[in-house]
Amino acid sequence: MGKVIIFSAPSGAGKSTIVNYLLGKNLGLEFSVSATCRAPRGKEQHGKEYYFFTEEEFKRRIAAGEFLEYEEVYPGCFYGTLNSEVQRIWAEGKTVLFDVDVVGGLNIKKKFGNQALALFIQPPSVAALRERLQGRGTDSPEKIEQRVAKAEYELSFAPRFDTVIVNDRLDDALAEAERKVRDFLNA
Repeated sequence: MGKVIIFSAPSGAGKSTIVNYLLGKNLGLEFSVSATCRAPRGKEQHGKEYYFFTEEEFKRRIAAGEFLEYEEVYPGCFYGTLNSEVQRIWAEGKTVLFDVDVVGGLNIKKKFGNQALALFIQPPSVAALRERLQGRGTDSPEKIEQRVAKAEYELSFAPRFDTVIVNDRLDDALAEAERKVRDFLNA
């Protein structure tokens, strides 16, 4: 069994920016593409950012035991990690890098124990998070408020992660994340 690195955060905290930075650092990391039944956003492609399934297909795969973990994040909208994705990455001799919601992140940490490093990316404040989500221009005002309400709940999980990184200044957050990941990989 290989190692896994888990990044979780409320939507808009900067998790994907940090993950993409680390993927470009030649650390032997490979992104685990999650599955979802939400519609693609912007230029997202099946198999690259996510595996996009219908709700019915997602439920069929759950019943078939194909998921390492999954969660109904919003009513009728599932996210999860396919077992085959983890096996694919380990077969390449790489470390799995997860970008998942907080419940999924904690479930993965529980399954892999000391073979997993779980990092929580925290926004400097809920107000800053709302501004970031509005600045993206990808969601309706109602969707932004739904994400902010969920973020307030997700922040309560931060103490259960191995490390919390407050993304107030991006350069500092990137450096801290890289340092934590390098230490874990070299341990």
